[in-house]
This record gives sequence, structure tokens and C-alpha cells, in this order.
Amino acid sequence: MEKYLYICDNKFMKGMNFIAILIIGLSTYAQSYELLKNGDTINKIDAEGKKQGKWIIFGKHKPGTCYQTEQKVEEGKYADNKKNGLWIEYYCNGNLKGKIQYANGRPDGYCIIYHENGKIQEEGQWSSKLNRWVGKYRLYYDNGQAQHEFNFNQNGKREGPAKYYYEGGQLAIEGNFQNGQETGVFKEFYENGDIKAEKSFNAGQVDLTSIKEYQPQKPIEPTKDEIKKAPAILASKDEKPNEAQQTKGPLILNGFYTLYNKNKQVSKVGEFKDNRLMNGKWYIYDEDGILMRIAVYKDGFYAGDTQSDN
Repeated sequence: MEKYLYICDNKFMKGMNFIAILIIGLSTYAQSYELLKNGDTINKIDAEGKKQGKWIIFGKHKPGTCYQTEQKVEEGKYADNKKNGLWIEYYCNGNLKGKIQYANGRPDGYCIIYHENGKIQEEGQWSSKLNRWVGKYRLYYDNGQAQHEFNFNQNGKREGPAKYYYEGGQLAIEGNFQNGQETGVFKEFYENGDIKAEKSFNAGQVDLTSIKEYQPQKPIEPTKDEIKKAPAILASKDEKPNEAQQTKGPLILNGFYTLYNKNKQVSKVGEFKDNRLMNGKWYIYDEDGILMRIAVYKDGFYAGDTQSDN
């Protein structure tokens, strides 16, 4: 679970980095104003050299980038050289990149950031004073499904219920935070909804004696996306068959084999065709060598997970 939280926190930090980048530096352009086709005057610079009023940054202001000459990069208003109010930024493909509220040149207020495909990436309230999110916050996968939901207190620390989700929308983890630290019972779930584990936390520290792990009560069926992304698995160069079946020369597997990883743990068992696991099991371990799950393959495709052999 801690590893899952670490992964989610890394993605959360990427979101924070996006906001931080928006804070850094504002370019100055040579023109005193520009005139749009409809007669509106934009990109004004006053007698003191400060940007004022409505500004639209075009591709021509960003030479060497992927933007076309007259394509919008971002738009909003300046007051005495500082961004104020709503600023909208675009990707090179024309999709929205972000809608950010500014105050006195710094992001402050409701912010919504998008994936390049147009789906929301994250949204919430940003505090320029704390340089952090406050209040309700959500991060999304690029398919539009929520990845996790947090609530931040006025000090920018996680507070109250927190939920993490699988990419398919199923609940993965739920628990509570108090002043930025895990507290109470956290529950983990398999993608089929069955309880996977329960862990008790106190001030961010897990009580190892409290950990309870469970096997799924019903088969974990693959999603359509998983089936598309998971054709027959090739035997890797680090895997070797059992000694009795080893041969000299290039490793070509046709028939039934048991493969072992570099840690001498069983990694794949079943029927192979041209080094591909067609019918059998793939044993998946974490970086510490602990068995995480067993994936079943039928006719060359992922067919779901099974319970431990123990």
C-alpha cells in the first residue's frame, strides 16, 4: 500500500510542478499592442513598459515550439505586468491545457488542468500564500476516471477521507488522513471489489501487527482494455527453464515449461509457442521478491488473476 501511495503522490507532485512552472517568469514582447481582425486591441504595454489589459500569446511569440504562428498559446489579463483573473492555456493540438485563476501574478483560486487528449487531469483550489492545494482536490487518469480524491486543510495538508481508484473506476484504497498523516484503518480492494487488505495507521506509521491480507472471493475478470494491451507474454532473457529442459543455443520454447527468474523463483508455468506463454500462469513479484499476483493466460491472452498456489 505504501508503494501505491508513493506512486500516487508522485503523480500528485507532477501536478504541483505544473502549477509551479506557471509561476515562473513572464515574457516581455516588443510590440506596444496588437490589433485583432475584429478591431479589438490586445497585448498593450503602457508608457512604463508594463503589460496591461487583455493579452493573447500566439505561436509567433514562442518561436521554436510546436505552435503555429497564429495559434493561441495562452490568454488572459494583465494588471501592471502581473497576471490577474482567469488565464487559459492551450496544447499545440488546440485542446485546453489549463484554466488557472491568478491574483497579483500568482495562481490563486480554482484551477483545472487537462490531459493533452482533452480529459481533465486535476482540479482544485490553489493557495498562492501556501503554494499548495487547499480544500477538495481530484486527480484523473487520461481516460477520464478519477485516480484519487483528497481533501486538504487550510495548511495544505491532507485531511479527512481519501480514496484511490483503479483506471477502470473501481475503488482501490480508502482511508483517512489527519493533518497530512494516515490515521485509522486503510482498506485495499481488488479490482473485482473484494477486500484485499486492511492496515491500521497511527500518525502516518503502519502497525505491522494489524495487517490483514485476503484472497479474492471471486475471479478477477480482465477489462477490455487489459485484453487489448495484454497479448501472449514473451519469456524474458532473464528467465531460464528448469535444468532438465535446458538446451544449448538460443532459447526457443515450444511445449510445456517451467521458467525461473534470476532469483530462482518460478516466474511462468505452462504451454509456450515460440517463446510466448499461451496457456498457463505468470507469477508477478515486487522488487523485493514478494509474490504480488498470479495472472492466468488462455490461448495467448490474459484471462484474469487466480489465487495463490499455497
